[in-house]
This record gives sequence, C-alpha cells and structure tokens, in this order.
Amino acid sequence: MSNLTTENNQQASDYIHQLKERIKELSCLYHIAEISNRPDLTLSSVLNQIIGILPPAMQYPVLSSARLLVDGVYYYSEGFEQSHKCISAEIMVNYQPRGIIEVFYQTISAYSSPVAFLREEEQLLKTVAQQIALIIERKQIEETNAKLQEQLRHADRLATLGQLVAGIAHEINEPLGTILGFSQLLQSSYEVSDAMAADIQKIVNATLHGREIVRKLMLFSRQMPPKKAEINLNRIIEEGFYLIENRCSKQGVEIVRDLDPDLPEVIADPGQMHQVIVNLAVNAMQAMPDGGLILIKTRIVDSYVELSVSDNGIGMDEDLIKKIFIPFFTTKDINQGTGLGLSVVHGIVTTHNGKIKVESELGKGSIFRVLLKVKNA
Repeated sequence: MSNLTTENNQQASDYIHQLKERIKELSCLYHIAEISNRPDLTLSSVLNQIIGILPPAMQYPVLSSARLLVDGVYYYSEGFEQSHKCISAEIMVNYQPRGIIEVFYQTISAYSSPVAFLREEEQLLKTVAQQIALIIERKQIEETNAKLQEQLRHADRLATLGQLVAGIAHEINEPLGTILGFSQLLQSSYEVSDAMAADIQKIVNATLHGREIVRKLMLFSRQMPPKKAEINLNRIIEEGFYLIENRCSKQGVEIVRDLDPDLPEVIADPGQMHQVIVNLAVNAMQAMPDGGLILIKTRIVDSYVELSVSDNGIGMDEDLIKKIFIPFFTTKDINQGTGLGLSVVHGIVTTHNGKIKVESELGKGSIFRVLLKVKNA
C-alpha cells in the first residue's frame, strides 16, 4: 500500500512539475504578444525584450542563455554564455530566412542528472521564432504604410502649394514689371545725380531678383513647360560653371570636372538643365563656407546619363535629407537663400521623367545624382 501511495505521490509531483513548465511557456508567449502590441516600441526594442523573456521559460532558467540574430544584428539575454548544449529555430519571413534564435544550457556539476532540453522547450522555441517572424512582417507593413501616408500628405501639400504659388507669381509679376520699367526710364534721364543713379540701380537689382524668384515659383508650380531639344550635358555644364567659377574662386572653392567625352545626348530643356546645374553647384558651394572642392561628373549608367555634383562640405543627416526638396525649406540665413533651389531642381528633373538621388554624411559632404534617359533608349 505504501509503495502505491509513493508512486501516486510521485505521479502527482511530476504532473504538477509539468503543469508549472507549461504555465511558464504560456506566460512567455503571453508576454511576447503583449510586448509586440505596444505601438511605442521599435522593432529593436521588441526583440531585446523578447530575448530577455525566453530564459525564464526554460526548465532550468538559471542555466539558460538566449541569443537572437535578425538581419545581421545580435540580441543577447542578460549574462549570456554560449555552450555546446543548444537548441535553435530559424526565423522565416515571407519564406525568406531572416535570422535564428538559440537557447543554451550551461553544464553544472551540482545537478545530479544530465541537463537536457525537453521536447516542449524545442516546440516553444519554434513558436517564438514564428511569433518573431510575424512581428517583423507586421512592423515592415506598418513602416511601409507610414511612408505611403507621408508621401500622400507631401503630394497633397505640394499640389496645394503649387496652386497658391502660381496665383501669387502671376499677381506679383505685373507690378514688378511696372517697377522695373519706370526704374529704367529714370536711369535714362539726364537729370539724375550719381547718388540717385546708384539708388535707382538698387531698385532695378531688387526688382530683377524678385522676377527671378517669380520665375522659380512658376517653374516649381509647372506653369512654365519645358522646351525640350537634343542636348549634350557636358556643354551645358561648361556654360553653367563659367558663370559661377569666379564666385567659387573668391570663396576658396575649387571646381574639378570629370566629364565623359563620349556622353550621348539627352532630350531636355537646355535652360532648365542649366538651372539644375547652377542650383546644385551653388548648393554645394554654400555647404563649404570655408572653401573646399566641388566635383562635377558625367557618365553613362545603363540607359541613363548621370550627372553628379559632390562636395566635401558640412554634409546632412537623414532627417535633413528628407526635407531638402520641400519648397521654401532652408537652413541658410534669410538673406542667403529662398529655399527654392533644390525644390526647383527636383521639379525640373521630375518634369523630364528623370531621377534624383542624394547621399550625404555629416562632416564629410554630399553628392547629388541626376539621371536622365539617353535619347532613343
């Protein structure tokens, strides 16, 4: 009778032990689900917390260490130690391997029986790997949706701004023309003193500057359609840099050309391409207030002609790169720019069905790449 009682007690003890293990596993999965549903956590934070939850769910938490690899980045549990006793599960996202999760048991002589992983622990690890895959997939979808929403908001802002800008430009252009006309009439008068002539010239210069801004506004709002023709970008570059070379020299900026002599022609508006080159060059020059180097380069990339303008100036971080093509956005002083230069470049390149790419690093400089389709490509 006593043997039977002892056997029953042992079975009950084993059952309770197994029940406790299953509760730990379910608690682990519950906490993972809880963490993954927190919108304030980044993917990295979620993975960091998951790897910390895993060891306590094992049969021997004190001996457990966990390691997670996702997209080349490792995450470790506290006090991580690697050993030869290990179970692992691959993380597959959309049928593509993205990483692996591993749990290790340390060998301790104090334990009377050999430490081994249970079948349930292996199943738990596979389930956790599946949960991580779902979390990664969901985070990617959320990021994609956020980017699309931002693009839609940006497009809506640009459309509204374009309509507003077009109306303002037309309204301003007429009085500017009147001011310029009367100023030039005054200049032709014989009874104007030298001091007055200098003041009139200031009015003329300010009016011409205003008309240039209006022209940029109309170009940005696409009120000025491009007059396309077959052009060679190398020739446009030489003409454009001829106008600003003296200004660059005064600021201690050296211009280096690396132009492909066999560059094919593209279909583009020569005046607008001239504007692109000058605006990019001026932007590069302004990024180097203490002097530096502008490298302008042309080459063939697949079916495109690539024009690149690079500098070794102050550079930009990722947040700034996202804003540089927004109209009127500028980091310069109020008397140094309108914030339209790069947005005009973007508008012109887009009108020509081209592409513009930006690479930059703080303290090292920036490079702008404009890609235009080769004629008949």
